[in-house]
Amino acid sequence: MPEQTKHHAPQLKLPATYMRGGTSKGVFFRRDDLPEAAQVPGPARDALLLRVIGSPDPYGKHTDGMGGATSSTSKCVIIAPASVPDHDVDYLYGQVSIDTAFVDWSGNCGNLSTAVGPFAIANGFIPGERIPQDGTVTVRIWQANIGKTILAHVPVTNGQVQETGDFEVDGVTFPAAEIVLEFLDPSDDDGDGGSMFPTGNLVDELDVPGVGTFKATLITAGIPSVFVNAEDLGYDGTELQPTINDDKAALAKLEAIRIAGALRMRLINTPEEAATRQHTPKVALVAPPKAYVSSSGKPIAADAIDLNVRALSMGKLHHAMMGTASVAIATAAAVPGTLVNLAAGGGVRDAVRFGHPSGTLRVGASVAQVDGVWQVTRAVMSRSARVLMEGWVRVPQG
Repeated sequence: MPEQTKHHAPQLKLPATYMRGGTSKGVFFRRDDLPEAAQVPGPARDALLLRVIGSPDPYGKHTDGMGGATSSTSKCVIIAPASVPDHDVDYLYGQVSIDTAFVDWSGNCGNLSTAVGPFAIANGFIPGERIPQDGTVTVRIWQANIGKTILAHVPVTNGQVQETGDFEVDGVTFPAAEIVLEFLDPSDDDGDGGSMFPTGNLVDELDVPGVGTFKATLITAGIPSVFVNAEDLGYDGTELQPTINDDKAALAKLEAIRIAGALRMRLINTPEEAATRQHTPKVALVAPPKAYVSSSGKPIAADAIDLNVRALSMGKLHHAMMGTASVAIATAAAVPGTLVNLAAGGGVRDAVRFGHPSGTLRVGASVAQVDGVWQVTRAVMSRSARVLMEGWVRVPQG
């Protein structure tokens, strides 16, 4: 008798949209399209998104999933009707680990924030009377990971989201339509009037066990970030990805700095906890402006930028710049005396243009000192987004 054939369940077929936002891309879902168990936080949701992306993948390729095997392309977004008054949608972001079975929900993705507005309009979350035939729709986004408001100003042509245009973003090959993002009250100060500098200092002496002591600016604006001087680590701020990502010793040193910063910022209680919080905080190297050639071969002149910044995401040097880290950069640059501000030449500024591996980016921030405490009211940047593919994603069960 032939051996009985084992029964295998068919794949799930879930409505989904694959979108680029800024220099990232990810799989977007409407929450109510997910299986019931995955509509709420927990292991079922994490397992589903891991399988959608193709993680964990010991080969580091995401061949059997929608991920791109980089921190910029290993992302999922869940959009739901707004749970907070005066908002249009809830936006929940999951950073999916590439080589471990882990989804990090601890922060936002500023780049994918750009795609939330277009997705909300195209998927019926915005009332028709608010969508002009030609003009701009302001989508009021509740960023559910961190409890903050983002305003996305989305262009509309012929009653539809305008995706094509001539606005260019360094790190994105082709031009598209400009979307202006406003991050309101982007500091992580818990709304109690506390400082966005968790230690109370603009510059700290950060002791990193086994590595050394470094000057650091620790800030929670956009995303918790640890800024250190590139020079203190033997860099000049013009490095591209291979210089750091191909150097395992350098990556280990930068991870040690990240862990020390997380402990000092009270984001974690023990060094071991850092493994469960890979998305935050970010570590970034800052340096005065210096000419370099970007990863695409484009020359960047020193007088075209205020400073150079190189940031790490999920343990690797980012190919461009994370949107949330850009908010942190602009905010820190606006506060006289931080390492970011000093690298940019000091003084008072409400906008900064920095160099990153793929080119440059301009970001503005409005800050003020209230009763001796620095606070940020908003940060503004322009990005672009477009739908890459829409339909259904297939997900194996079991």
